[in-house]
Amino acid sequence: MTSRADGEARGALAGIRIVEMASIGPVPFTGMMLADQGAEVIRIERPGGLFFHEDSANRSRRSLMVDVKQPDGIAIVRDLCRSADGVIEGYRPGVMERLGLGPDRLLADNPALVYGRVTGWGQDGPLSQAAGHDLNYIAVSGVLHMIGEAGRKPVPPSNLVGDFGGGAMFLAFGMVAALLAVRSGGAGQVIDVAMTEGSALLASMVYSQLEAGLYHDAAGVNILDGGAHFYNVYTCADGRWITVAAIEPPFYRLLLEKLGLADDPAFTAQHDQTAWPALKEKMAAVFVTRTRDEWCALLEGTDACFAPVLSMREAQAHPHNRARGAFIALDGAIQPGITPRLSAGAPPPRPTGPIGGDGEKVLLELGYSPERIGELRAGGALLCDPQPGSWPRS
Repeated sequence: MTSRADGEARGALAGIRIVEMASIGPVPFTGMMLADQGAEVIRIERPGGLFFHEDSANRSRRSLMVDVKQPDGIAIVRDLCRSADGVIEGYRPGVMERLGLGPDRLLADNPALVYGRVTGWGQDGPLSQAAGHDLNYIAVSGVLHMIGEAGRKPVPPSNLVGDFGGGAMFLAFGMVAALLAVRSGGAGQVIDVAMTEGSALLASMVYSQLEAGLYHDAAGVNILDGGAHFYNVYTCADGRWITVAAIEPPFYRLLLEKLGLADDPAFTAQHDQTAWPALKEKMAAVFVTRTRDEWCALLEGTDACFAPVLSMREAQAHPHNRARGAFIALDGAIQPGITPRLSAGAPPPRPTGPIGGDGEKVLLELGYSPERIGELRAGGALLCDPQPGSWPRS
C-alpha cells in the first residue's frame, strides 16, 4: 500500500487541487468523490448560501466564505483557481461568466485548468436557461417513463438518477479524464455535463433493447422493470418485501425448487410474457405465506438470486454491509463509506468543518499577508466567522 510516513494512504488523486463553487445536488457529490480518492477540494461558500452540514457529500473539504459580488472576492477565487488543477460548478449557464469567473477568464489565468460544469439541460439548447430539478431532467431523457408499475404513473426514484447518477458521477469521470489529459501534455478544457444526457446514457442498455425490438416502450412489462415473475418484488406475511432476480436457467430452477414450484408445469415457459401475470400471482401467493426473515433464512446467500428489501437503517446493520465496512461513522452520523475501493488505499474521510472555517489559512498558503487578509475581512470580501450549516427542517 502506498502510504505517507504516518501510515495513512494518500489516495490516487493526491496532489490534485479542486476548487468547488458551493451548490446543492451533483457538485458537492462530485467534490466528495474526488476528495475521497485523495484530491484536495476547497469549497467556496457564498454569504447566505445553502450549506447542509449533515450532508455526507460535504466531507473531507476545506472551505472559505467569499462574497463573489465584490471585486476583491472575485480576485480571491481567481487566485485560488490559478493554484488549482480543476474547478467544478453547477450554476445556470452564464452565471459564472457574469461574475467574471467563466472558463475563458479562468483558463486565460491558468491554461492547464480543467473547468467542470454540470446543469440539468446542458450549457446550450432551447431549455438551457429554464429552471428544473432531477425529476424534470429524467422525464425528458425517457428514463422516468421506464420506472413504475404497468398502467400506472411513473414513480420518482428520489433524485438518484439525475443529480447523482447522470450528473455528479459523469462530472467526476469527466474531471478525471480531463486531468489525465493535462498530465499527458494536453491543455485545460471545459466539461459540459447535462443531467438529461447523463441519465439517458445510464439507460443505454434499455435504449439498445428498444432499438432491437426486445423492449416494450412502457414500464412494468419488461424483464427488468417488474414485468417478469422471476425478477420482481414480493410481499411477505409480515408486510415486508423481498426481491428475486433469477434470470439464468440454473438460478431460476433453484428458486422454483426452494419455493416448492419446481413441479408446476406453468413455470417451465420462463420467458413467455403472456404467462407472466399469472405466474406473478402464483409466486406472490407463496411468498405471502412466510415472513421476510423466514425467507431470508431459506434463500439468502443461495444462488436463487434473492435479497430482502431493507430500510435504510436496516441496511446499515446488515451483516454483509458491516463485514465490508460499507457504512462509516463520521461527524456523529452513519454515512456511506468510500467507493470505489482502490488497492493502494485512500485517506480516511474527514468530518465536515464549519462553513468558511479555513479562509485565513487557505489565503496564507496562497501568499496573502495577514494585513491583506485583515483588509479583506474588514471589507466583507472574506468572511471568517464560520457557523455550522443545517438542513432545512420541516
